[in-house]
Amino acid sequence: MRKILVIAAAFVAAVYGLWQLSSARSFQLFGELIQRVETDDKVVALTIDDGPSKRYTNEIVALLAQQQVKATFFITGKEAEQNPDEVRLIYQAGHQLGNHSYSHPRMLFMSPSAVVSEIERTDAAIRAAGYQGEILFRPPYGKKLLVLPWYLAQQQRKTIMWDLEPETDPTLAADAQAMANYVIEHTRPGSIVLMHLMYQSRQSSREALPLVIKGLKQRGYRFVIVSELLAMPLQT
Repeated sequence: MRKILVIAAAFVAAVYGLWQLSSARSFQLFGELIQRVETDDKVVALTIDDGPSKRYTNEIVALLAQQQVKATFFITGKEAEQNPDEVRLIYQAGHQLGNHSYSHPRMLFMSPSAVVSEIERTDAAIRAAGYQGEILFRPPYGKKLLVLPWYLAQQQRKTIMWDLEPETDPTLAADAQAMANYVIEHTRPGSIVLMHLMYQSRQSSREALPLVIKGLKQRGYRFVIVSELLAMPLQT
């Protein structure tokens, strides 16, 4: 009985360890992962996950244009295929497009062929809309373990994570001002901010967006796309 309990405990510990590893924002087993860039310059990258959607893309792009801010949109291949005009609208406005998988699954225990399909179908959908820039990758839910980072490493592609995600706290996510205050107070030079704006359920996040932009500008921050952030001089 004791042996069985020891084996069971070891199994649970191993599973828990793998789960923690899969969720790590600053570490993966293969390839390069970026959570934040260590720089002295007061720059921040605003990143927007999911979509594009017919209902909200115009609104978001118009708001960013009004604020003279460029962002990086990590979009899904399925929605890119469904909404090619919105994909074009995003990049023609000067924003960066990134790959957020095709169908937004947790890419933990996928076969190599499934990983390749999720990523390459999305790349193809982005290119089909005419985008010519670098296509960075962000895993859905931030989940990665073995096959996904190995594939990205073989392709010399970086995994782009984030250091600020206010929507994960329900008390913040329900209050636009609280969400904005959190981002403004916790942003550091080189931060990557993650927001979700594309769906009806994200009204608070859309209301928080102009507050975030205004507050960070008042603190002297400049908004850049992720590729620009990666090219910034490192902290001295």
